[in-house]
Amino acid sequence: MRLTAILAASLLASAAPALAAQADPATAQADPAAVQHGPQDADERGLWMQVEDAERRLKGSNFVIRDPALNAYVRGVFCRAVGEAECAGVRIYITRTPFFNANMAPNGMMQIWSGLFLRARDEAQLAAVLAHEYTHYRNRHSLRLFRNIKDKTNAIAWLSFVPFGAIAQLGLIGSVFGFSREMEREADTGSVKALAASGYDPAAASQIWGQMLAEFDATAAERKRKRRKEGGMFATHPPSIERMQELKAQAAALPAGGERRAGRAEYRAALAPFWADFIDDQIKLNDFGATELLLGQLASEGWTGELLFARGELYRSRGAAGDFEKAAGFYRDAIAAGAVPPEAHRGLGMALLRAGAASEGQAALQEYLRLRPDARDKAMIATLAGGQS
Repeated sequence: MRLTAILAASLLASAAPALAAQADPATAQADPAAVQHGPQDADERGLWMQVEDAERRLKGSNFVIRDPALNAYVRGVFCRAVGEAECAGVRIYITRTPFFNANMAPNGMMQIWSGLFLRARDEAQLAAVLAHEYTHYRNRHSLRLFRNIKDKTNAIAWLSFVPFGAIAQLGLIGSVFGFSREMEREADTGSVKALAASGYDPAAASQIWGQMLAEFDATAAERKRKRRKEGGMFATHPPSIERMQELKAQAAALPAGGERRAGRAEYRAALAPFWADFIDDQIKLNDFGATELLLGQLASEGWTGELLFARGELYRSRGAAGDFEKAAGFYRDAIAAGAVPPEAHRGLGMALLRAGAASEGQAALQEYLRLRPDARDKAMIATLAGGQS
């Protein structure tokens, strides 16, 4: 997982042009010279050079979310989980990528994908993932994985990161990823200990993994296929059910520490300005089962106007039999709940038009144009609304 993460960072960075004029909150957070440990030998120095090159490109990526408040909040959670001294040399990059992932490179570069924020329910669950990644970094797992690959392949040009396809051809990929799974277990244990030591609920580690299991099941059910076999040959993680149970057992074995912090209200407040964009990104993944599950989980304490609007968008986007009628109902409920963007009226109008309710649909679109007179899609919507704007 670590090497693929490094390659992913490189690809991500190269996919977008630099934004030299923008501030770099990750750099502002910490002095790279304060990184806790430096490269110890030729192998590690080479690995650092490769990753530092990827980090330079990532800094300029359009995918990096540079909002100072969000970066400060996430960094605060991370530093609380692992300790101020431990987090001092880590540079955090939040990237707008709608999948569940975080990773940490051997030079102290941490990437957090925005899909993680949608799937974590509170501060403790976010801290569990970040502490897990920090354990990989602290224990030099990237270097150990690289050396494992190098030993098994007798690699000749390791600086180019031997492609996994070549490893598979040598029939060694199973043992390589078996080594990786051992490190994942080590990182899991490190995260539970960090949560307990920092006052977060150590049960959060097993909870977030349980949520991911439910999401995998929802995706598989919607697509009418079996969930991919857990712990398969190419997996970098231990079997998911085993992992969740082991994390739960580790948390339960810890001494009682009084009231544990979940930080749910703080988490929701910090992420509130970004929910709409993150949910929109999720809907565009065309994964109806997982998205419906996520919205239901987010609405565990009640459906807000924003969540109802998102559900309307989800059903309208799928467009299966009966979906436009259901979408129209969700949009109406969202509008009635209040605190929704004018786009709820646009969605309602579009859904009604597709459902055959032309006059009602046009009325909803006209209301959208009234509320959003400078809409970028004004010309198109005005046409659909019967030529009025």
